[in-house]
Amino acid sequence: MRLLYRTPIIRFIYLLWGLVLLTACHDRQQATETKHSAYYWSTTFETDTTQLQFLEQHQVERIYLRFFDVVMTNDEAMPNATVRFASPIPKGVEVIPTVFIVNDCFHHYTSDLDQKLLGRVLQMCETHDVTGVHEIQIDCDWTARTRKAYFAFLERLRDSAHKKNINLSVTIRLHQLADEAPPADHGVLMMYNTGDVADLDHNPILEEDAVKPYLRHIADYSLPLSTAYPVFEWQLLVRGNHLVGIMHGDDDLPQLPGDTILRREALPKTVKTVKEAVSHLRPDANNEVIIFDMSKNNIQRFNQYHYEEIFSH
Repeated sequence: MRLLYRTPIIRFIYLLWGLVLLTACHDRQQATETKHSAYYWSTTFETDTTQLQFLEQHQVERIYLRFFDVVMTNDEAMPNATVRFASPIPKGVEVIPTVFIVNDCFHHYTSDLDQKLLGRVLQMCETHDVTGVHEIQIDCDWTARTRKAYFAFLERLRDSAHKKNINLSVTIRLHQLADEAPPADHGVLMMYNTGDVADLDHNPILEEDAVKPYLRHIADYSLPLSTAYPVFEWQLLVRGNHLVGIMHGDDDLPQLPGDTILRREALPKTVKTVKEAVSHLRPDANNEVIIFDMSKNNIQRFNQYHYEEIFSH
């Protein structure tokens, strides 16, 4: 028997079997390798050296780029706050055009919104040299009252997009995990804005205790998922014990004597803890990790080590 293993044919078979095992292990490793992505949520797309270095350093493959909002204007759903392209798309980065639709739009008749939206997205891609688009994303905080109209809109949009070999993804808020999944190819779970911003005793951006009640639904959610995690902060203007609003600039809201400004931020350790909880219940939801969002101020808030932890599988 010992001589049999030394024959050329047997050695060849064992060599071939070893190559098959190595290939399978490599394929499994690639299949579970985390895809690194980021949202870009601004009215101007402009990348500086800091952002370009961030994309390269952390091997960010995809940018979910907000193209425009859809709002109600004179009883009609209309585009608003369209992004201005001040920089070219970074080389080697895939862009997913993303459109935010105000929920109120679906209280009205929207039978042609899908065609108008898709046409505008594709025209913007052509105008601004956004090539290789294989997916578009819709962001909407739909409710029980607008579910029927929103889902019908998504079905029409998905069918039209598929004819052009484009997939449709949607954002999923935590409270929507308990509802029926929208008719889309993929969902992005928005793991932020988990609390009431007016509750000054808690962090409204992300708290582990606020997330836990919703995660019991994640394992059974029927839509394939990616997960977006926050890296941003808010400055809250407080008067007495009451919230005045979120300050987006130093003079964004009028300040009175005695007012205070509270800082609320996504903490790296909280993001890590919540990400681990997601991986425990639904590992594939972290196959693509997306940060929200890659503004210069945000990406400089965490250090390299923290981003490595966020993006690691």
